[in-house]
Amino acid sequence: MSEPKSPTPPTPGDTYKGWLFKWTNYIKGYQRRWFVLSNGLLSYYRTQAEMGHTCRGTINLATANIAVEDSCSFVISNGGAQTYHLKASSEVERQRWITALELAKAKAVHMQAESDDSGDDFPAAPPASGQGGGCRNSEIQSTLRTLSSKVEDLSTCNDLIVKHGSALQRSLSELEGLRVGSGDMGEKIRQVTERATLFRITSNAMINACRDFLSMAQSHSKRWQKALQTEREQRIRLEDTLEQLAKQHNHLERAFRGATVLPPSFSNPTLASKGGGSGKGDASDEDDDNEFFDAMEDPAEFITVPADPKFHRRSGSNVSGISTETGMDDQSLDELSLASNPESPQPLELEPIRQRRTRIPDKPNYYLNLWSIMKNCIGKELSKIPMPVNFNEPLSMLQRLSEDLEYYELLDKAAKCHSSLEQMCYVAAFTVSSYSTTVHRTGKPFNPLLGETFELDRLREYSYRSLCEQVSHHPPAAAHHAFSEKGWTLRQEITLASKFRGKYLSIMPLGSIQCLFDKSDNHYSWKKVTTTVHNIIVGKLWIDQSGEIDVVNHKTGDRCHLKFAPYSYFSRDVPRKVTGVVTDKNGKAHYVLSGTWDEKMEFSRIMQSTKGENGTEGRQKTVYQTLKPKEIWRKNPLPEGAENMYYFSSLALTLNEPEEGVAPTDSRRRPDQRLMEEGRWDEANAEKQRLEEKQRSARREREREVVKAASSPEEADAQETGTEASEVSDETDTEDSPPHTPVASLYGPPVPPYLMEGKEGPYGAPNKSGHPDNYQALWFEKIHDPVSSETLHVYKGGYWEAKKQGSWEMCPDIF
Repeated sequence: MSEPKSPTPPTPGDTYKGWLFKWTNYIKGYQRRWFVLSNGLLSYYRTQAEMGHTCRGTINLATANIAVEDSCSFVISNGGAQTYHLKASSEVERQRWITALELAKAKAVHMQAESDDSGDDFPAAPPASGQGGGCRNSEIQSTLRTLSSKVEDLSTCNDLIVKHGSALQRSLSELEGLRVGSGDMGEKIRQVTERATLFRITSNAMINACRDFLSMAQSHSKRWQKALQTEREQRIRLEDTLEQLAKQHNHLERAFRGATVLPPSFSNPTLASKGGGSGKGDASDEDDDNEFFDAMEDPAEFITVPADPKFHRRSGSNVSGISTETGMDDQSLDELSLASNPESPQPLELEPIRQRRTRIPDKPNYYLNLWSIMKNCIGKELSKIPMPVNFNEPLSMLQRLSEDLEYYELLDKAAKCHSSLEQMCYVAAFTVSSYSTTVHRTGKPFNPLLGETFELDRLREYSYRSLCEQVSHHPPAAAHHAFSEKGWTLRQEITLASKFRGKYLSIMPLGSIQCLFDKSDNHYSWKKVTTTVHNIIVGKLWIDQSGEIDVVNHKTGDRCHLKFAPYSYFSRDVPRKVTGVVTDKNGKAHYVLSGTWDEKMEFSRIMQSTKGENGTEGRQKTVYQTLKPKEIWRKNPLPEGAENMYYFSSLALTLNEPEEGVAPTDSRRRPDQRLMEEGRWDEANAEKQRLEEKQRSARREREREVVKAASSPEEADAQETGTEASEVSDETDTEDSPPHTPVASLYGPPVPPYLMEGKEGPYGAPNKSGHPDNYQALWFEKIHDPVSSETLHVYKGGYWEAKKQGSWEMCPDIF
């Protein structure tokens, strides 16, 4: 008989194995069996080969007694039907088994006590491979047999109670029928006493059997519940594993269709799965797996597959046809998130100077009949019909531009970056974040009056300041300037063009956005995508962003191409999806960005890329092998009750909050907007008409001055007469023309009548009156930027100095 190789008692989670002789019966006597001690269970098999499929018996040491009979023999019994008489080959071998059994019993008792308190009766270590499943199954079968025997005992006791109870009842009836003093009285009383005693004994036996059954059922119920939970978790893990394998299979199929040469890891799903994260958080994997485009959509330009995370440790030798995309200058970013820059400050590092408001008056539920508006247009000049504030939100276009700074911390982190490619990821995420507030914001902002301004001073709280000014009337244009003490400057000029297409309205923001960083002198520029408002005629309004953005670093030549996928009913993609690739000046890809413009963005570093042949879509696709995605931006949750406050974000709620010291032209001082926020919409409509008429008069006066300065007195009188005659037909107010739809979008004006009639209008069109306007912006000046080769209005200074001095004499009276 062989002995275990190690004489040391098992440690937690280890097994103790060896041959022992077990008493079987008087005919066969002791027979040689293979015993395995593991996790508090002693199991035996006829041979070692049976460990994988057949367990002959198992005893739980937590409830067993171990007794030594002689120098080589010992007995293990659980107090019930299971008793093992065992014999070792020597006294030394017997002592090894006794020590191992006593140690395993102590651990099993301790673990059972802990499981009774916590509901976790299972050992911390999993069963040994090849025999753990059989032992557990044998233990369950043994418990079921014990419970069955208890049920049989209960059934027997029940029959006896019925029998003795009936006999007792008969004796009592006979006892009542006897006359007092009868000779049979003593005999009957003796019979009743005997039967009552039997009834009591049987009842006690049944009570004890019930108690044993209940105790055993309760003691095992927790273990079975835990076993069930473990099986469920294993099933979930298996499902996740199958899902990963299906993803890898899908990636391989698509890569095979689009590429002629694949990396070695592509041919091994197991190897490839090591680098791919599983679960909902892997947004890029989910997006790629679900790609399905109808005829109206453009096919994907690239494919991403998970890379081996140890790829960067390998040598730089390339597989044939594969270009290594790992640069030596950014090796440290292999496993580090871009957001983990230790120098980057936290957004809540500084205490706010003042307590900003968190609520505005709830939006009134006013009913508005479009017919009541349109019927007033009969026989009148349509451009003179004002649009009511019922379709607006209590913010101006300038304040909506300032909302782009809600995620300013992305630029703060970008300013700390040492790598221009890393910085590009932050800037790209910032461009996407500016659209996150537009998902539910179907209200139209107030169109600013000419000369209107808006300042957003968060210098002491968040180290940045912002100033917007309406710099043009025809076409309407707004300039925006923001700078931060963290080392960045943002400037933009937005001019709008809109097209009404029947069922939806398209808003095309024209103009450029630029971001400059002081430390690196990097100069970025990009343009906005098209905003579309759907269900103009019938249905619930909803907004979509679609198009492409090229973020360009004019200093280094780095570029990020972002694609906003339009919503498609037939697409299996997630709605509002955004994808992008960051490349250097040589076109070499370094990062892939993915996510949605209303929720979050993630980035993945590219480890390898390969060019495939033309796929089924008819265009060449690139296969990118990337590391696991990491989150770079996530949308802030809306404040409580936002649905009653125009779906404003926490920043938007503070934009129209009254503030001392701002310019008299600031949007906070606009009376019609203030009245609307307070819920006094009728007064707001009347005030809005007054402001529009005042602006018309101011413009007519400017045109007269230009005509008088440029012509002789006689010509000036004639041209002035012509101007007055054409004022009614040519003037269009700055705010709105009569609407075809109650709501526009983020930057979009309502649909004026000339869009319905196919005529040119003031939005995006030149001044039809033909009279020059000599208006000059107060805080901005138009320049030609030699870096981006674009012409735009740039802040020329003076505003914050005037605010510090409280001197606003230069500001026009527009309100």
